Amino acid sequence: MLVSALNPEALFRARADSGELIRRRAVGAYLGFAVGDALGATVEFLTPREIQAQYRVHQDMIGGGWLRLRRGQVTDDTEMSLALGRSVLDAGAVDAQAAAAAFSDWMRTKPVDIGNTVRRGIAHFRQSGTTAMPENDYDAGNGACMRCLPVALVLLGADAEHVDRANRVQAHITHHNILSDAGTLCVIRMVQAAILGTDKAGLRLLADTLVADHRSFNFERKRVENPSAYIVDTLKVVFQALFATDSFESALIEAVNRGGDADTTGAILGMIAGAFYGPAAIPARWSRHLERRIKQEAVNQAHALLALSPFVLSGQVK
Repeated sequence: MLVSALNPEALFRARADSGELIRRRAVGAYLGFAVGDALGATVEFLTPREIQAQYRVHQDMIGGGWLRLRRGQVTDDTEMSLALGRSVLDAGAVDAQAAAAAFSDWMRTKPVDIGNTVRRGIAHFRQSGTTAMPENDYDAGNGACMRCLPVALVLLGADAEHVDRANRVQAHITHHNILSDAGTLCVIRMVQAAILGTDKAGLRLLADTLVADHRSFNFERKRVENPSAYIVDTLKVVFQALFATDSFESALIEAVNRGGDADTTGAILGMIAGAFYGPAAIPARWSRHLERRIKQEAVNQAHALLALSPFVLSGQVK
């Protein structure tokens, strides 16, 4: 089963003296995530043919797109992740009430973009006070997955069941769906394994385990282009781009040039690849354009969340 199989500590045991490397990879995950969001947002909802006609290859941080963003501006993917991270740091844990309140506060800021399922889940919380939507076969979007990075960081070193419970706590505020749960848990475990130093084969094992449990995620049959916000489409693009390339830059360019929900495929690919390749692999021509406030909070949260993790608190990181 997915929960018991996705145990990154079984893939790699970091040395006690590798704490600085682990911290750098955690920062790489958060910066890679924000960079992927900002780069992909330019071509969100375009088809690959439209991207090719306008940009040939989209590979520069230029803003614009249907949201008319500033260069380096992020979208709801990064903003919701940072909101979740703040709630975790305030509560000292992944807490449903704190997370739902943080999402509600974020929606009051009139964000530049917000998904329909997310909006409905937050409205449900405001009206009922409950922190979980009813299970719904049609809520298999990528909105819970796009914001899962704080869970991966604060629960580095936790047992698989604990991670699974925390994943569902934050996800079910807006997305209560078995495919959403499974895909998001897989991404969390891939980020954790990458931070702990697994190789590409270790990441592939985690993706293959997801496919074995839920065949709809099979990413080998057909190249996915113009992906929708369906979690299956999203992760097929992420896996295809990750395993077909050998650098952060090439993986991210491959993902966002598929078009469709490109800010989210870019963000999710960015968090995994950022953890795997490290922050030094993120091109400076991208990262330097991130808004200073976003970049600083991402770095600060990476360190603060990791400091609360069982891996650090157990003394395995010096």
